[in-house]
Formats: sequence, C-alpha cells, structure tokens
Amino acid sequence: MPDPTAVAVSSEVREAVAAGRPVLAMESTIFTHGLPRPRNLEVALAAEEQVRAAGVVPATIGVVDGVPTVGMSTAQVERLAGEDVIKASVRELPIARATGASAGTTIAATAFLAHAAGIEVFSTGGLGGVHHGASTTFDESADLVTLSRVPVVLVSSGAKAILDIPATLERFETLSVPVVGYRTLRYPGFYVHDSGYPLAQQVDSPEQVAALYRASRGLGLPASVLVGNPIPEGDSLDPVALDEVIERAWAAADDQGVRGQATTPFLLDFIQRATKGESLDANVALYRNNVALGCEVATALAAGVSG
Repeated sequence: MPDPTAVAVSSEVREAVAAGRPVLAMESTIFTHGLPRPRNLEVALAAEEQVRAAGVVPATIGVVDGVPTVGMSTAQVERLAGEDVIKASVRELPIARATGASAGTTIAATAFLAHAAGIEVFSTGGLGGVHHGASTTFDESADLVTLSRVPVVLVSSGAKAILDIPATLERFETLSVPVVGYRTLRYPGFYVHDSGYPLAQQVDSPEQVAALYRASRGLGLPASVLVGNPIPEGDSLDPVALDEVIERAWAAADDQGVRGQATTPFLLDFIQRATKGESLDANVALYRNNVALGCEVATALAAGVSG
C-alpha cells in the first residue's frame, strides 16, 4: 500500500469508508481524454450528482498538481476537465508526483488508488485490453495486469470496441481475473449490447455481485471482479456499421503512425466523427448505466447483503 501522505483522500470519502457507508470510485480520463469539451465536464458532474442521488458517496479520482487525489472537489474536476493534462496509468503516478503534473487517471491507476483508499467498487465505461496486432507489437493495456493485482469490483460495458476482444478475454483468463456478465452470458461490446463472444458465468443482482466479491476476498485472491454490464439495447449502435468504422479508424492510425497511449483517444475520436456523434451518445449512456449499477453494488456491499 502507498504511503498515506502520498495520496490525498477527501474527508468525505475517508469518513464514509471508515463508517462502512457506500462509496463509488470513478476515473478521470473519461473527462480529461475520452469526451470533448464542454460535454466532458457536464458528464463528470452529472455522474457525481447521480451517485449522490442514489445515496452513495462519489469518489472521482485524478492527479492534481502531482498529488493523486481520491474524491476530487468540484473545482478540481472543473480544472482537469478544462486543461490539457497528461494521461496517467500506474507507471505515470510517480512521474506526475515528482514533476507536479496534473493527470487524468486510467482504469489501472484509478483502481490502484481506489483500493489504496479502501473503496471496493469502481464504475467506468470500457476497459483497456489487447490491441489488434499485439502478437507483434506487444501492445496491451496496463489495465490487464493491474486488475489481476488490485481487488475491486469493476463495472464496465466490456473492453473498448477498438480492441481485440477474444484476445482480451483470453488474457483475463490467463491472469485469473473473473469476468461475469450482468444478467447475460454474452460479453458486452462497449458501444454494442453483445460483442459476439460468450461468458461462462453471469450474475443477476447487485447482491450476487457483492457475494462474488466477498468470496474472492475471503479466499485471499488478489484480482478484481469484472462485471460486464451491457449498454441498454436502445442506446446500442449497429454492430455491422461499427465494425466498418473501426476498420477505417485502425487504418488511419496506422497511416499516421499513432502509437502507445495516443492510440485509444485517436481511435475513439475517429469513431465519434465517423458516426456523427452517435458513439459519443452511446458512451455517455453506457457510462451512466454502469454508474447506476455501481451504486447498487456499493450499497449491497455496505449493507452486508449476500446473493
């Protein structure tokens, strides 16, 4: 665990965790790198309001002037949403701290910091995973390894659509990270309801998610529990049309030599423009849906209810 003085945890979050009240972690890259301005700030603040309305304490996580911060203030969220900041996975956290840089935290960094603060549930949009061509480029998200080492419940709508989904699922299996569908045996496809790939297990209620997480912790297992929560069908994009857009997005990235952490923002921006904003609307819809489920899971865990 990190030195407590190295991470700033808001008094609201600290007191809620100590009292056993429900807390929900949320990442900051969704509004620093994943959504255009000014909608990024609107989505970030609306998510916090949604969490509070559910009786849960929101803990938006980011890095402010080098300080990893769990439970950012409204002013801090507004600042990061309006500035060009770096993107911090776990490896960038010490760099940001040493240089005083501000950053949006990825799933890996957010999960790490949430766990350090005692938060058990984290809602996000889409996971990182194995990129196409990773057999030669070795381009895999740090989310994979971090989630095998950090125990939280992570609610997402599957891996991002731009990724190699079957390879990502294989990597999670290799890393012993449990992946379950929420009321489905089909792995969600981020912008689409069904990625086309099956899952071995499903859970049907927040209480069952809580019971699964407790069982994992009781066994001393280090990995997160990944809950695949499909985008509502009414908000889902057409999968055939999306596949064609993704192929063009990858071709553009190859032509322009886009690599590393710049890849995902480039591809998502390409898809947003190619779908005339439909992918952006889908992204926001699935995120809100995941925040809602995350609140229910956090409440079930805090209440000590089992499936």
